[in-house]
Amino acid sequence: MSDVRFGTAGLRATMGDGPGQFNTALVARASYGLATYLTQNQIAGPVVVGFDARHGSARFATEAAAVLRAAGRRALLMPRELPTPVLAFAVRHLAAAAGVMITASHNPASDNGYKVYLADGSQIAPPADAAMEAAMAAAPAAVPRTEAGAEFVGEDVVDAYLARAATLVPAAARRDALRVAYTPLHGVAGETFRRAWELAGFSPYAEVAEQAAPDPDFPTVAFPNPEEPGALDLAARTAARADADLVLAHDPDGDRCAVMIRAGDGYRALSGDEVGALLAEHLLTSGRIGADGVLATTIVSSPLLDRVAAAHGRRCVRTLTGFKWLARAPGVAYAYEEALGYCVDPDAVRDKDGITAALVIAEMATSVPLRERLDALTERYGVHVSAPRSIRIEDPALASTVLRRLLDAPPPHLAGTPVDHVEDLSAPSTDLPPTAGVRVTAGAITAVVRPSGTEPKLKLYLYVSGESAPADPNHERAALTAQLELAGRELCNVLLGMRGSERG
Repeated sequence: MSDVRFGTAGLRATMGDGPGQFNTALVARASYGLATYLTQNQIAGPVVVGFDARHGSARFATEAAAVLRAAGRRALLMPRELPTPVLAFAVRHLAAAAGVMITASHNPASDNGYKVYLADGSQIAPPADAAMEAAMAAAPAAVPRTEAGAEFVGEDVVDAYLARAATLVPAAARRDALRVAYTPLHGVAGETFRRAWELAGFSPYAEVAEQAAPDPDFPTVAFPNPEEPGALDLAARTAARADADLVLAHDPDGDRCAVMIRAGDGYRALSGDEVGALLAEHLLTSGRIGADGVLATTIVSSPLLDRVAAAHGRRCVRTLTGFKWLARAPGVAYAYEEALGYCVDPDAVRDKDGITAALVIAEMATSVPLRERLDALTERYGVHVSAPRSIRIEDPALASTVLRRLLDAPPPHLAGTPVDHVEDLSAPSTDLPPTAGVRVTAGAITAVVRPSGTEPKLKLYLYVSGESAPADPNHERAALTAQLELAGRELCNVLLGMRGSERG
Protein backbone atom coordinates (compact mmCIF):
# COMPACT_ATOMS: atom_id res chain seq x y z
CA MET A 1 0.00 0.00 0.00
CA SER A 2 1.16 3.52 -0.73
CA ASP A 3 0.23 6.68 1.11
CA VAL A 4 0.99 8.87 -1.92
CA ARG A 5 -2.21 10.83 -2.54
CA PHE A 6 -3.53 12.99 -5.36
CA GLY A 7 -2.44 16.59 -4.87
CA THR A 8 -2.81 19.74 -6.94
CA ALA A 9 -1.51 17.97 -10.06
CA GLY A 10 -1.62 14.19 -9.66
CA LEU A 11 0.62 11.87 -7.68
CA ARG A 12 4.18 13.03 -6.93
CA ALA A 13 6.86 11.68 -4.64
CA THR A 14 10.55 10.96 -4.31
CA MET A 15 11.59 7.87 -6.26
CA GLY A 16 12.48 4.88 -4.10
CA ASP A 17 11.26 1.58 -2.71
CA GLY A 18 8.42 1.16 -0.28
CA PRO A 19 5.30 3.10 0.78
CA GLY A 20 5.27 6.81 0.26
CA GLN A 21 7.81 6.58 -2.59
CA PHE A 22 7.35 6.77 -6.34
CA ASN A 23 8.08 3.37 -7.91
CA THR A 24 6.71 0.81 -10.37
CA ALA A 25 4.44 -0.62 -7.67
CA LEU A 26 2.76 2.78 -7.25
CA VAL A 27 2.47 3.22 -11.02
CA ALA A 28 0.92 -0.24 -11.33
CA ARG A 29 -1.63 0.44 -8.59
CA ALA A 30 -2.47 3.84 -10.04
CA SER A 31 -2.97 2.36 -13.51
CA TYR A 32 -5.13 -0.42 -12.07
CA GLY A 33 -7.15 2.22 -10.21
CA LEU A 34 -7.59 4.30 -13.36
CA ALA A 35 -8.71 1.30 -15.41
CA THR A 36 -11.15 0.28 -12.68
CA TYR A 37 -12.58 3.81 -12.47
CA LEU A 38 -13.09 3.96 -16.24
CA THR A 39 -14.77 0.54 -16.31
CA GLN A 40 -17.03 1.28 -13.34
CA ASN A 41 -18.18 4.50 -15.01
CA GLN A 42 -18.54 2.87 -18.45
CA ILE A 43 -16.10 5.29 -20.09
CA ALA A 44 -15.03 3.85 -23.42
CA GLY A 45 -11.91 4.62 -25.43
CA PRO A 46 -8.14 4.24 -25.23
CA VAL A 47 -5.80 5.66 -22.61
CA VAL A 48 -2.88 7.75 -23.90
CA VAL A 49 0.34 7.53 -21.88
CA GLY A 50 3.07 10.18 -22.14
CA PHE A 51 6.38 10.68 -20.38
CA ASP A 52 9.17 13.20 -19.95
CA ALA A 53 12.96 12.72 -19.67
CA ARG A 54 13.22 12.26 -15.91
CA HIS A 55 14.96 9.22 -14.47
CA GLY A 56 12.67 6.23 -14.95
CA SER A 57 9.89 8.08 -16.81
CA ALA A 58 9.99 5.85 -19.91
CA ARG A 59 10.04 2.72 -17.74
CA PHE A 60 7.13 3.95 -15.63
CA ALA A 61 5.15 4.78 -18.79
CA THR A 62 5.73 1.26 -20.12
CA GLU A 63 4.55 -0.18 -16.79
CA ALA A 64 1.39 1.94 -16.87
CA ALA A 65 0.59 0.80 -20.42
CA ALA A 66 1.19 -2.86 -19.52
CA VAL A 67 -1.23 -2.69 -16.57
CA LEU A 68 -3.86 -0.82 -18.57
CA ARG A 69 -3.71 -3.41 -21.37
CA ALA A 70 -4.02 -6.24 -18.86
CA ALA A 71 -7.16 -4.54 -17.56
CA GLY A 72 -8.67 -4.65 -21.05
CA ARG A 73 -7.81 -1.09 -22.03
CA ARG A 74 -6.20 -0.03 -25.28
CA ALA A 75 -3.09 1.84 -24.16
CA LEU A 76 -1.31 4.19 -26.55
CA LEU A 77 2.22 5.31 -25.68
CA MET A 78 3.36 8.68 -26.93
CA PRO A 79 6.13 8.19 -29.53
CA ARG A 80 8.91 9.68 -27.41
CA GLU A 81 9.56 12.02 -24.49
CA LEU A 82 7.34 15.05 -25.04
CA PRO A 83 5.94 18.03 -23.10
CA THR A 84 2.86 17.59 -20.95
CA PRO A 85 0.69 19.92 -23.12
CA VAL A 86 1.15 17.57 -26.09
CA LEU A 87 -0.25 14.69 -24.01
CA ALA A 88 -3.17 16.86 -22.86
CA PHE A 89 -3.83 17.77 -26.51
CA ALA A 90 -3.65 14.10 -27.58
CA VAL A 91 -6.39 13.10 -25.12
CA ARG A 92 -8.92 15.38 -26.82
CA HIS A 93 -7.53 14.92 -30.33
CA LEU A 94 -7.81 11.12 -30.14
CA ALA A 95 -11.13 11.12 -28.23
CA ALA A 96 -9.43 9.07 -25.52
CA ALA A 97 -11.05 7.92 -22.30
CA ALA A 98 -8.15 9.28 -20.28
CA GLY A 99 -4.50 10.25 -20.37
CA VAL A 100 -1.53 9.61 -18.12
CA MET A 101 1.59 11.78 -18.05
CA ILE A 102 4.66 10.51 -16.21
CA THR A 103 6.29 13.70 -14.95
CA ALA A 104 7.10 15.54 -11.77
CA SER A 105 7.07 18.83 -13.67
CA HIS A 106 9.34 21.30 -11.84
CA ASN A 107 10.04 19.13 -8.76
CA PRO A 108 13.62 18.17 -7.82
CA ALA A 109 15.49 15.55 -9.85
CA SER A 110 14.79 12.90 -7.21
CA ASP A 111 11.03 13.04 -7.83
CA ASN A 112 8.62 11.67 -10.38
CA GLY A 113 4.88 11.79 -10.82
CA TYR A 114 1.70 10.38 -12.36
CA LYS A 115 -0.67 12.98 -13.75
CA VAL A 116 -4.13 11.86 -14.91
CA TYR A 117 -6.36 13.50 -17.52
CA LEU A 118 -9.98 12.53 -18.05
CA ALA A 119 -11.87 12.38 -21.35
CA ASP A 120 -12.54 16.13 -21.50
CA GLY A 121 -8.79 16.75 -21.47
CA SER A 122 -8.67 18.28 -17.99
CA GLN A 123 -6.81 16.92 -14.97
CA ILE A 124 -8.57 14.54 -12.63
CA ALA A 125 -10.49 16.26 -9.82
CA PRO A 126 -12.91 15.28 -7.05
CA PRO A 127 -14.80 13.03 -6.84
CA ALA A 128 -13.00 11.07 -9.57
CA ASP A 129 -9.65 11.19 -7.77
CA ALA A 130 -11.16 9.77 -4.57
CA ALA A 131 -12.82 6.98 -6.56
CA MET A 132 -9.52 6.18 -8.24
CA GLU A 133 -7.69 6.15 -4.90
CA ALA A 134 -10.30 3.72 -3.54
CA ALA A 135 -9.71 1.44 -6.53
CA MET A 136 -5.95 1.69 -5.96
CA ALA A 137 -6.42 0.60 -2.35
CA ALA A 138 -8.42 -2.43 -3.52
CA ALA A 139 -5.82 -3.52 -6.08
CA PRO A 140 -4.36 -7.03 -5.69
CA ALA A 141 -0.87 -7.38 -4.25
CA ALA A 142 0.37 -8.55 -7.65
CA VAL A 143 -1.27 -6.17 -10.14
CA PRO A 144 -1.85 -7.96 -13.47
CA ARG A 145 0.20 -6.73 -16.42
CA THR A 146 0.77 -7.95 -19.94
CA GLU A 147 4.01 -8.36 -21.84
CA ALA A 148 2.30 -7.74 -25.18
CA GLY A 149 4.02 -5.22 -27.42
CA ALA A 150 3.24 -1.56 -26.93
CA GLU A 151 1.08 0.46 -29.32
CA PHE A 152 2.37 3.93 -30.10
CA VAL A 153 0.72 7.22 -30.98
CA GLY A 154 1.78 8.45 -34.41
CA GLU A 155 3.88 11.53 -35.03
CA ASP A 156 0.84 12.97 -36.82
CA VAL A 157 -0.62 13.81 -33.38
CA VAL A 158 2.45 15.87 -32.52
CA ASP A 159 2.21 17.56 -35.92
CA ALA A 160 -1.46 18.36 -35.25
CA TYR A 161 -0.55 19.97 -31.93
CA LEU A 162 2.12 22.10 -33.60
CA ALA A 163 -0.18 23.15 -36.43
CA ARG A 164 -2.84 24.19 -33.92
CA ALA A 165 -0.29 26.13 -31.86
CA ALA A 166 0.91 28.06 -34.91
CA THR A 167 -2.64 29.25 -35.67
CA LEU A 168 -2.66 31.21 -32.40
CA VAL A 169 -0.20 33.72 -33.86
CA PRO A 170 -1.61 35.82 -36.72
CA ALA A 171 0.69 37.24 -39.39
CA ALA A 172 2.85 40.06 -38.04
CA ALA A 173 5.23 42.22 -40.06
CA ARG A 174 7.74 42.95 -37.31
CA ARG A 175 8.56 39.49 -36.00
CA ASP A 176 12.13 39.70 -37.32
CA ALA A 177 12.75 42.69 -35.04
CA LEU A 178 12.23 40.63 -31.88
CA ARG A 179 15.38 39.23 -30.27
CA VAL A 180 14.66 36.37 -27.87
CA ALA A 181 16.70 34.17 -25.55
CA TYR A 182 15.18 30.83 -24.59
CA THR A 183 15.76 27.92 -22.22
CA PRO A 184 13.85 24.65 -21.71
CA LEU A 185 15.65 24.33 -18.33
CA HIS A 186 17.02 20.84 -19.09
CA GLY A 187 13.51 19.63 -19.87
CA VAL A 188 11.65 18.20 -22.85
CA ALA A 189 10.05 21.35 -24.29
CA GLY A 190 13.03 22.45 -26.40
CA GLU A 191 12.43 20.59 -29.65
CA THR A 192 8.65 21.01 -29.61
CA PHE A 193 8.93 24.72 -28.89
CA ARG A 194 11.50 25.26 -31.63
CA ARG A 195 9.21 23.62 -34.18
CA ALA A 196 6.20 25.64 -32.99
CA TRP A 197 8.28 28.84 -33.06
CA GLU A 198 9.37 28.21 -36.63
CA LEU A 199 5.86 27.31 -37.80
CA ALA A 200 4.58 30.55 -36.28
CA GLY A 201 7.07 32.48 -38.42
CA PHE A 202 9.44 33.85 -35.80
CA SER A 203 13.15 34.36 -36.40
CA PRO A 204 15.61 32.05 -34.60
CA TYR A 205 16.22 32.66 -30.91
CA ALA A 206 19.37 32.36 -28.80
CA GLU A 207 19.11 29.15 -26.79
CA VAL A 208 20.85 28.60 -23.46
CA ALA A 209 23.36 25.98 -24.61
CA GLU A 210 24.02 24.59 -21.12
CA GLN A 211 20.30 23.81 -20.63
CA ALA A 212 19.22 22.91 -24.17
CA ALA A 213 19.32 19.10 -24.01
CA PRO A 214 17.08 17.10 -21.66
CA ASP A 215 19.02 16.12 -18.55
CA PRO A 216 17.20 14.45 -15.63
CA ASP A 217 19.85 15.63 -13.17
CA PHE A 218 19.21 19.35 -13.92
CA PRO A 219 22.91 20.10 -13.31
CA THR A 220 22.90 23.89 -13.67
CA VAL A 221 20.11 24.73 -11.22
CA ALA A 222 19.42 24.04 -7.57
CA PHE A 223 15.76 23.42 -8.40
CA PRO A 224 14.39 23.04 -11.97
CA ASN A 225 11.67 25.56 -11.25
CA PRO A 226 11.69 28.90 -13.13
CA GLU A 227 10.17 30.54 -10.05
CA GLU A 228 13.18 29.68 -7.89
CA PRO A 229 15.90 32.30 -7.33
CA GLY A 230 18.82 31.68 -9.68
CA ALA A 231 16.99 29.33 -12.05
CA LEU A 232 17.04 31.90 -14.87
CA ASP A 233 20.53 33.29 -14.31
CA LEU A 234 22.01 31.47 -17.31
CA ALA A 235 19.10 32.64 -19.44
CA ALA A 236 19.75 36.25 -18.43
CA ARG A 237 23.43 35.90 -19.34
CA THR A 238 22.57 34.41 -22.70
CA ALA A 239 20.10 37.23 -23.29
CA ALA A 240 22.74 39.84 -22.48
CA ARG A 241 25.18 38.30 -24.95
CA ALA A 242 22.50 38.20 -27.64
CA ASP A 243 21.20 41.68 -26.79
CA ALA A 244 17.78 40.06 -26.45
CA ASP A 245 14.59 42.01 -25.84
CA LEU A 246 12.86 39.11 -24.15
CA VAL A 247 13.67 35.91 -22.26
CA LEU A 248 11.33 32.92 -22.45
CA ALA A 249 11.75 29.81 -20.30
CA HIS A 250 9.83 26.61 -19.80
CA ASP A 251 9.79 24.32 -16.82
CA PRO A 252 11.01 20.74 -17.44
CA ASP A 253 7.70 19.38 -18.77
CA GLY A 254 6.81 22.52 -20.73
CA ASP A 255 3.47 23.38 -19.20
CA ARG A 256 4.64 26.60 -17.52
CA CYS A 257 6.31 29.65 -19.04
CA ALA A 258 8.55 32.24 -17.40
CA VAL A 259 9.22 35.67 -18.93
CA MET A 260 12.01 38.20 -18.38
CA ILE A 261 12.23 41.69 -19.84
CA ARG A 262 14.96 44.31 -19.97
CA ALA A 263 15.42 46.28 -16.75
CA GLY A 264 18.28 48.76 -16.73
CA ASP A 265 21.49 46.90 -17.51
CA GLY A 266 19.94 43.49 -16.91
CA TYR A 267 16.68 41.57 -16.99
CA ARG A 268 13.87 41.12 -14.51
CA ALA A 269 11.41 38.27 -14.28
CA LEU A 270 7.75 39.13 -14.63
CA SER A 271 5.39 37.66 -12.07
CA GLY A 272 2.72 35.22 -13.09
CA ASP A 273 0.13 37.87 -12.28
CA GLU A 274 1.80 40.38 -14.61
CA VAL A 275 1.99 37.93 -17.51
CA GLY A 276 -1.51 36.68 -16.79
CA ALA A 277 -2.95 40.19 -17.01
CA LEU A 278 -0.91 41.02 -20.14
CA LEU A 279 -2.24 37.95 -21.93
CA ALA A 280 -5.81 38.66 -20.86
CA GLU A 281 -5.70 42.27 -22.06
CA HIS A 282 -4.12 41.23 -25.37
CA LEU A 283 -6.59 38.42 -26.06
CA LEU A 284 -9.52 40.69 -25.24
CA THR A 285 -8.40 43.73 -27.21
CA SER A 286 -7.52 41.58 -30.23
CA GLY A 287 -11.00 40.07 -30.24
CA ARG A 288 -9.97 36.50 -29.51
CA ILE A 289 -12.29 36.07 -26.54
CA GLY A 290 -15.95 36.08 -27.47
CA ALA A 291 -18.67 38.05 -25.75
CA ASP A 292 -19.60 35.04 -23.62
CA GLY A 293 -16.03 34.04 -22.86
CA VAL A 294 -15.15 33.70 -19.18
CA LEU A 295 -11.77 34.57 -17.68
CA ALA A 296 -10.59 32.44 -14.78
CA THR A 297 -7.87 32.56 -12.16
CA THR A 298 -7.40 31.23 -8.65
CA ILE A 299 -8.01 32.48 -5.13
CA VAL A 300 -4.27 33.15 -4.69
CA SER A 301 -3.91 35.42 -7.73
CA SER A 302 -3.95 39.22 -7.91
CA PRO A 303 -7.29 41.06 -8.24
CA LEU A 304 -5.96 42.66 -11.43
CA LEU A 305 -7.70 40.13 -13.68
CA ASP A 306 -11.05 41.06 -12.15
CA ARG A 307 -10.49 44.68 -13.21
CA VAL A 308 -9.38 43.68 -16.72
CA ALA A 309 -12.44 41.47 -17.20
CA ALA A 310 -14.84 44.13 -15.89
CA ALA A 311 -13.39 46.80 -18.18
CA HIS A 312 -14.10 44.56 -21.18
CA GLY A 313 -17.55 43.48 -20.01
CA ARG A 314 -16.49 39.91 -19.28
CA ARG A 315 -16.97 37.73 -16.25
CA CYS A 316 -14.01 36.68 -14.11
CA VAL A 317 -14.30 33.61 -11.88
CA ARG A 318 -11.97 32.32 -9.19
CA THR A 319 -11.30 28.71 -8.34
CA LEU A 320 -9.14 26.73 -5.97
CA THR A 321 -5.47 26.47 -6.87
CA GLY A 322 -4.65 24.22 -9.81
CA PHE A 323 -5.71 23.81 -13.40
CA LYS A 324 -7.86 20.83 -12.52
CA TRP A 325 -10.23 23.51 -11.21
CA LEU A 326 -9.52 26.33 -13.67
CA ALA A 327 -10.13 24.15 -16.72
CA ARG A 328 -13.59 23.27 -15.41
CA ALA A 329 -14.79 26.85 -15.01
CA PRO A 330 -17.98 27.01 -17.13
CA GLY A 331 -17.42 28.90 -20.37
CA VAL A 332 -13.71 29.44 -19.73
CA ALA A 333 -11.95 31.10 -22.67
CA TYR A 334 -8.72 32.02 -20.89
CA ALA A 335 -7.23 31.03 -17.56
CA TYR A 336 -4.05 31.57 -15.63
CA GLU A 337 -2.53 30.87 -12.24
CA GLU A 338 0.15 32.98 -10.62
CA ALA A 339 2.60 30.03 -10.64
CA LEU A 340 3.43 30.81 -14.30
CA GLY A 341 0.65 28.69 -15.80
CA TYR A 342 -1.42 30.03 -18.72
CA CYS A 343 -4.15 28.47 -20.87
CA VAL A 344 -4.67 30.48 -24.08
CA ASP A 345 -6.46 27.80 -26.13
CA PRO A 346 -8.76 25.73 -23.91
CA ASP A 347 -10.54 24.16 -26.88
CA ALA A 348 -7.32 22.33 -27.77
CA VAL A 349 -5.45 22.02 -24.46
CA ARG A 350 -7.63 22.15 -21.38
CA ASP A 351 -4.67 22.76 -19.11
CA LYS A 352 -1.79 25.18 -18.78
CA ASP A 353 0.42 25.18 -21.85
CA GLY A 354 3.77 26.95 -21.70
CA ILE A 355 4.45 26.48 -25.41
CA THR A 356 1.36 28.19 -26.80
CA ALA A 357 1.57 30.84 -24.08
CA ALA A 358 5.16 31.63 -25.13
CA LEU A 359 4.07 32.09 -28.75
CA VAL A 360 1.36 34.58 -27.81
CA ILE A 361 3.69 36.40 -25.42
CA ALA A 362 6.25 36.78 -28.23
CA GLU A 363 3.51 37.98 -30.57
CA MET A 364 2.61 40.70 -28.04
CA ALA A 365 6.22 41.81 -27.77
CA THR A 366 6.68 42.16 -31.53
CA SER A 367 4.19 44.99 -31.81
CA VAL A 368 4.54 46.74 -28.45
CA PRO A 369 7.33 46.01 -25.92
CA LEU A 370 6.06 44.30 -22.80
CA ARG A 371 7.39 47.14 -20.64
CA GLU A 372 5.09 49.57 -22.45
CA ARG A 373 2.21 47.14 -22.18
CA LEU A 374 2.75 46.89 -18.42
CA ASP A 375 2.75 50.68 -18.16
CA ALA A 376 -0.55 50.80 -20.07
CA LEU A 377 -2.05 48.26 -17.66
CA THR A 378 -0.96 50.40 -14.71
CA GLU A 379 -2.42 53.54 -16.25
CA ARG A 380 -5.75 51.87 -16.87
CA TYR A 381 -6.11 49.57 -13.85
CA GLY A 382 -3.75 50.91 -11.20
CA VAL A 383 -0.67 49.45 -9.56
CA HIS A 384 -0.89 45.80 -8.50
CA VAL A 385 2.01 44.12 -6.74
CA SER A 386 2.41 40.41 -5.97
CA ALA A 387 5.05 38.81 -3.76
CA PRO A 388 4.90 35.00 -3.64
CA ARG A 389 7.15 33.26 -1.12
CA SER A 390 7.74 29.69 -0.07
CA ILE A 391 9.02 27.89 3.01
CA ARG A 392 10.32 24.36 2.61
CA ILE A 393 8.66 22.05 5.13
CA GLU A 394 9.37 18.34 4.73
CA ASP A 395 6.80 17.21 7.30
CA PRO A 396 3.17 17.70 6.19
CA ALA A 397 2.07 17.55 9.83
CA LEU A 398 4.23 20.57 10.57
CA ALA A 399 2.55 22.49 7.74
CA SER A 400 -0.83 21.76 9.35
CA THR A 401 0.51 22.90 12.71
CA VAL A 402 1.73 26.16 11.19
CA LEU A 403 -1.69 26.84 9.65
CA ARG A 404 -3.41 26.18 12.98
CA ARG A 405 -0.94 28.53 14.67
CA LEU A 406 -1.84 31.25 12.20
CA LEU A 407 -5.56 30.77 12.81
CA ASP A 408 -5.18 30.70 16.58
CA ALA A 409 -2.76 33.63 16.84
CA PRO A 410 -2.82 35.79 13.72
CA PRO A 411 -0.56 38.83 13.64
CA PRO A 412 -2.29 42.02 14.78
CA HIS A 413 -0.73 44.02 11.93
CA LEU A 414 0.89 43.52 8.54
CA ALA A 415 3.25 46.30 7.46
CA GLY A 416 1.66 48.64 9.98
CA THR A 417 -1.90 47.97 8.81
CA PRO A 418 -4.29 46.31 11.27
CA VAL A 419 -5.38 42.79 10.31
CA ASP A 420 -9.12 43.01 9.80
CA HIS A 421 -10.00 39.49 8.66
CA VAL A 422 -8.64 35.94 9.04
CA GLU A 423 -10.39 33.17 7.11
CA ASP A 424 -10.01 29.41 7.41
CA LEU A 425 -10.25 28.16 3.80
CA SER A 426 -10.84 24.61 5.03
CA ALA A 427 -14.20 25.65 6.47
CA PRO A 428 -17.29 24.97 4.33
CA SER A 429 -18.04 27.80 1.90
CA THR A 430 -20.91 28.53 -0.43
CA ASP A 431 -18.49 29.52 -3.20
CA LEU A 432 -15.64 27.00 -3.22
CA PRO A 433 -14.88 23.52 -1.92
CA PRO A 434 -12.92 23.46 1.37
CA THR A 435 -9.14 23.51 0.97
CA ALA A 436 -6.21 23.67 3.37
CA GLY A 437 -5.22 27.30 3.76
CA VAL A 438 -5.64 30.57 5.61
CA ARG A 439 -6.40 33.99 4.13
CA VAL A 440 -5.34 37.10 6.06
CA THR A 441 -6.50 40.59 5.07
CA ALA A 442 -5.03 43.85 6.33
CA GLY A 443 -6.55 46.79 4.47
CA ALA A 444 -5.45 46.53 0.84
CA ILE A 445 -3.01 43.70 1.66
CA THR A 446 -4.13 40.11 1.19
CA ALA A 447 -2.06 37.05 2.10
CA VAL A 448 -2.98 33.43 1.50
CA VAL A 449 -0.98 30.65 3.16
CA ARG A 450 -1.41 27.06 1.96
CA PRO A 451 0.60 23.85 1.68
CA SER A 452 1.88 23.13 -1.82
CA GLY A 453 0.09 20.29 -3.56
CA THR A 454 3.21 19.27 -5.49
CA GLU A 455 6.25 19.93 -3.28
CA PRO A 456 7.16 19.88 0.43
CA LYS A 457 6.54 23.59 0.82
CA LEU A 458 4.31 26.04 2.59
CA LYS A 459 3.40 28.67 0.00
CA LEU A 460 2.63 32.30 0.78
CA TYR A 461 0.84 34.50 -1.73
CA LEU A 462 0.79 38.21 -0.97
CA TYR A 463 -0.68 40.99 -3.08
CA VAL A 464 -1.73 44.60 -2.73
CA SER A 465 -3.57 46.96 -5.08
CA GLY A 466 -3.34 50.72 -5.42
CA GLU A 467 -5.68 53.31 -6.87
CA SER A 468 -6.53 53.43 -10.56
CA ALA A 469 -4.55 55.91 -12.72
CA PRO A 470 -2.01 56.87 -10.02
CA ALA A 471 -0.32 60.28 -10.41
CA ASP A 472 3.15 58.75 -10.04
CA PRO A 473 2.99 55.00 -10.86
CA ASN A 474 6.69 54.36 -10.22
CA HIS A 475 6.56 55.96 -6.77
CA GLU A 476 3.40 54.07 -5.86
CA ARG A 477 4.81 50.78 -7.12
CA ALA A 478 7.97 51.25 -5.05
CA ALA A 479 5.91 52.09 -1.97
CA LEU A 480 3.56 49.12 -2.40
CA THR A 481 6.45 46.77 -3.10
CA ALA A 482 8.22 47.84 0.08
CA GLN A 483 4.97 47.46 2.02
CA LEU A 484 4.42 43.94 0.68
CA GLU A 485 8.00 42.88 1.32
CA LEU A 486 7.66 44.01 4.93
CA ALA A 487 4.34 42.18 5.27
CA GLY A 488 5.93 39.02 3.85
CA ARG A 489 8.81 39.12 6.32
CA GLU A 490 6.46 39.71 9.21
CA LEU A 491 4.19 36.87 8.20
CA CYS A 492 7.11 34.46 7.78
CA ASN A 493 8.33 35.41 11.25
CA VAL A 494 4.89 34.66 12.68
CA LEU A 495 4.79 31.28 10.95
CA LEU A 496 8.22 29.98 11.75
CA GLY A 497 9.94 32.47 14.02
CA MET A 498 13.34 34.01 13.49
CA ARG A 499 15.04 30.71 12.58
CA GLY A 500 16.22 31.41 9.04
CA SER A 501 13.78 28.90 7.52
CA GLU A 502 12.43 31.27 4.88
CA ARG A 503 13.16 30.70 1.18
CA GLY A 504 12.48 33.10 -1.66
